Order: sequence, then C-alpha cells, then structure tokens
Amino acid sequence: MRDKIIIFSGAGLSASSGISTFRDSDGLWENHNIDEICSAGCLDWNYNATINFYNQRRVDIKDKLPNNAHKMIARLKDKYPDKIEVITQNVDDLLEKANCKDVIHLHGFLKELRCMACDEIFHIGYEIQDNSNSICNKCASKLRPNIVFFGEAAPMYEKLYSLLEKCDLLVIIGTSGNVIDVNYLSHFANYSILNNLEPSSIIYEENFEKIYYEDANTAYKKIEEDIENYIMKREND
Repeated sequence: MRDKIIIFSGAGLSASSGISTFRDSDGLWENHNIDEICSAGCLDWNYNATINFYNQRRVDIKDKLPNNAHKMIARLKDKYPDKIEVITQNVDDLLEKANCKDVIHLHGFLKELRCMACDEIFHIGYEIQDNSNSICNKCASKLRPNIVFFGEAAPMYEKLYSLLEKCDLLVIIGTSGNVIDVNYLSHFANYSILNNLEPSSIIYEENFEKIYYEDANTAYKKIEEDIENYIMKREND
C-alpha cells in the first residue's frame, strides 16, 4: 500500500543555516581535494588528514541552528509520525536540533564514529577525534568518521528503496541530483514536489507536480501547506 510521505533533503536544506558543502566555492571544503579526504580508500593512505578534516566539520556544526525548513519537517514528523519518513543526504544534526525524530541519514552522521573492522558505532558528539578516542573498545581496531565516502557502499540505501516502494507523496528539498537521481526517485511516488534554489540541468521538471525555486527557509510554508492539504485530501478520498 502506498501511504508514506517521504521528505527527502540535501544540502540546500541546511544552506540558510550556514552549513557549507563540497559544491560551494568557499567554506570548509575550499583548498581540499575531495579524492584525498572523502573517497573510498583515503583512510588507508591519508588517515590523519581525513580525520582532521572531519574534526573541522564537527566543530563547524556545533553552533549552527536549524532554520524554518528543519523546524517545519520536525513539526510534520511529530504530527504524523507513522505517515511521514524523513530521509536526508546531510550529515549534520540540524534536523535533530529541531527535535525531528527518526531521521534516516543516508550518508552517515558527523556526530558518530564507526569501527573500521567490526562496524560498531560510537557517539562522539562535537568532540575532536584524536588518539584518546580512536580505538574501538570492542575489537581494538581504528575508528573512522561514520560518513559514507564516494565509492563506498551506503547501507541505508536499502532502507530508502524499501520506503520508496510505499511512497504516495515525495517531497524533494535542496538537492542538485548529482549524487542521487531524483528523477528516478520521483517515479516511485504518486505525487512529487521539488524545492531547489534554482533549476538543475539534470533534474527534469516534468517529473514533478509542483516546483518551488527558492530557499527552503522561505518555501517551507508552502511545502507544509501542500503536505497538510495532501494528507487531508487522502483522508477524505
């Protein structure tokens, strides 16, 4: 039965909160080669530099605050906990800071470390990863940021596609479509809404019933109203 509403977000959701991405021309990713700090295998030959980079990113998110769009998603998830699924490509914690429950992070979470051998997860919060907390207390292997690097398997994708099979309404917020093909995702849903800052050459508008080209921090009211109206309509059908 297709009865799920999926809110799927990317970096554009957090842009107004000051979280930079590797597609920005400035910020934390500037002067870093992505292949050296965010690609499969980089921990084998560039461990310290990679760890230091994610230490910087963890510090960067500590004082960042959720914007209107994060709060809107949290409100809807709280109001319709069994109907709405929140799935994000973002590794920040702004949805959690907005008190959003059960967020699915497709590409990992900055506030966690993962054992490189046994995959045990450790919560590090905003701490710096250093010699004092880089060894797994279960198997004594090295820990790494719990982030999915380019070229690595993404375990949560299985969860994503399982939920898409039940998707009635799909809401895409703030993603260019370069990492995950949102055109493909839209085909799972009966109705799709897109919110991006501007058009993307690889996202086809005909796949979406509604499109808002503006910051998620200002589009949130329209999106919230759309979702509420859609739920009401379905309940009255």
